[in-house]
Amino acid sequence: MSTPATTNTAKGNGAAVLGIGAAACAACCVGPILGFLAALGIGTAAAFTLFGMVGLVVAAIVGLVMHRRRRRRAIGCAAAPTTVAVTAPVSRSGSAAVGRSRPPWPRR
Repeated sequence: MSTPATTNTAKGNGAAVLGIGAAACAACCVGPILGFLAALGIGTAAAFTLFGMVGLVVAAIVGLVMHRRRRRRAIGCAAAPTTVAVTAPVSRSGSAAVGRSRPPWPRR
């Protein structure tokens, strides 16, 4: 007849103590670890938001400057509508320059 195996061996006791220690460490340290990870996440989100807001402000300023420049140019270049009299050019011989075959400058 054989004797039943006992679980209270030196090797089994060491593993049990190690397991209990790991569980205690996980229970104790999980809060600070999760807090650290949360702080990293919040910091990343804050930096992302800040970078985006700065980019938006810079783009708005550039857009405003470009808009003002275009409006100033459009207002400054607008001419009042006027009537301009256009007449046919007159050649040196005194006749109208319509349908002339020779150039207006003298040939040599």
